[in-house]
Amino acid sequence: MNPSSRTRCALVCAAFIGLFSIFSFRLIYLQAIKHDEYAGLAAEKHVYKQVIHAERGMILDANNEVLAHNIPVETVVADATHLSDVQATVDLLNAELEIPSQELAEKLNSGRRYIVIKREVAAAEANALREKLRAGNLRGIYFEHDATRIYPNGSMLCHVIGFTDFDHHGIQGVEASMEEYLHGQDGYRFIEHNRAGQEIVPYRGQERAPRDGYQVHLTVDLGLQSIVEEEIDAAMKEYSPQKATIILMRPQTGEILAIANRPNFDLNLRSEAKPEQMKNRAIIDMMEPGSTFKIVAAASALNERKLRPDSEVFCENGVWNYGGSPLHDHHAYGYLSVRDILIKSSNIGAAKLALTVGDQKFYEYIRRFGFGERTGIELPGEINGVIRPPQAWSKISITRIPMGHEIGVTPLQMTSAMATIANGGKLVTPRIVKSVTASDGKIVSSVSPVVLRQVISAETAKQIGDALRGVVSDQGTAAAAAVPGFTIAGKTGTAQKVDPHGGYDHGKYVVSFLGYLPADHPEFVGLVVLDDAHTSKPELNYGGKVAGPIFSRVAEKAARYLDLEPHEEIRKAIPIQRVEKPKPAERLHKTAPAARIALTDGSRR
Repeated sequence: MNPSSRTRCALVCAAFIGLFSIFSFRLIYLQAIKHDEYAGLAAEKHVYKQVIHAERGMILDANNEVLAHNIPVETVVADATHLSDVQATVDLLNAELEIPSQELAEKLNSGRRYIVIKREVAAAEANALREKLRAGNLRGIYFEHDATRIYPNGSMLCHVIGFTDFDHHGIQGVEASMEEYLHGQDGYRFIEHNRAGQEIVPYRGQERAPRDGYQVHLTVDLGLQSIVEEEIDAAMKEYSPQKATIILMRPQTGEILAIANRPNFDLNLRSEAKPEQMKNRAIIDMMEPGSTFKIVAAASALNERKLRPDSEVFCENGVWNYGGSPLHDHHAYGYLSVRDILIKSSNIGAAKLALTVGDQKFYEYIRRFGFGERTGIELPGEINGVIRPPQAWSKISITRIPMGHEIGVTPLQMTSAMATIANGGKLVTPRIVKSVTASDGKIVSSVSPVVLRQVISAETAKQIGDALRGVVSDQGTAAAAAVPGFTIAGKTGTAQKVDPHGGYDHGKYVVSFLGYLPADHPEFVGLVVLDDAHTSKPELNYGGKVAGPIFSRVAEKAARYLDLEPHEEIRKAIPIQRVEKPKPAERLHKTAPAARIALTDGSRR
């Protein structure tokens, strides 16, 4: 062999050696270095992680009546890489699921491996579709077990219960606030498909069972809720207010027994609801409370021992110029006792009660009653309200705030304040959740009453309560709130609506009544609020005339439902206690008598 032949032979051998070396290196690279990556790609092609959804926990009332539960459904999904006949599949799905063919074709021709075709398909409908797919030998369509949330009572308690989204996460109400307990923990399983898209059962991989959500029991009693819903609907029909709220609360524990707002919406048709219908106005609406707030002024003066219940205050015969601005009463009163200031709802008397304790101390009592901060109820979206500190007050604020002006409070805050009077002076956190249990009945969490602080002494609370009994009498502003056979303690409120452009909106009022029953050992506190009620005559648009009778009907039905023992009917004239010559130390802020002047500044009973 000549040298040139040997050279060519060597070059050929070297080329083969180099080529085999490259192949060997590539093989080693793929099998050793890139093994995990390509194994993962292979698994992605044939192995699918299927989520096993946990069943969402039910929501129940205090007596285990179902408020929210689940109905089994299925979600139809597709894997575009497994489809055997796209057009035949489109035609079948179009006929069975009533989805437009063009929409289906766009989804199935996308090439994606996970495509949601339709959610919340009834089990019977899904089984029929499954059989037709099998009969037509059509592959690539799969079914996932799921559940849809059902609210059997429709719009009842809609603002409390709330609702969920497509992923079963709470959006509003208890559904959102108790999401941690209701949602549960999803499980999963790894399943492997063959080239035809069929599961290879023997190769089923790791699996974790789901943990279903816990059951949430509310403090609400559906029987009492039905009473409240019926009466608030009747009020809407009679007075056509812009909005309304009724709350029943157990003062000793803070438990909400019933709560309703209008406007409202059907939880099962929430996609049709308007934003205004979805607001839980009991905790997110801010209002000037009007005369119901006078309980704070009276409580501060009595608790600080500046006055006694029978101490007299000169009420200026109906008009009082203070800080360069007149303050009016709805009637011309001379001397009124502290008790009678509440019974007659004197604006001037309440202002002078606040003046006896001073700006800073009065502000402290406002805050001690819980105003200016969230109550802490287990519902999302609650607001603080607006309470300005004394340094931000004007010269006349000390005379306007006691009558419920220049402040913003929520209906629940006012209910909580009255509960403080009813329970002996303790501010208790309102609560809507009673307990959380597992499906086997085991208690996961229970909610106990939380006393935030002793706001006023038990003696002061009793003194205020005794005066509030007189409000619901023929001599008070809420005779129409009386319930035959029971003693009622309560307070009316009529506040002119604030104009968004400044000042007050003439002729529009927020009327309310806030009271409890029985007065000597209260079983519940009730609040009725109507915003811009329409009455046949302007002189009828008062808290005692509009909200009082609604409270009476609610309270009477609630007392009957709770099987409360009636007492002697207390609805007789309570004489206004007057002293011909009161002691000098007990006569406050006396000025020259003024002529009787009609109410002109919107300050009403």
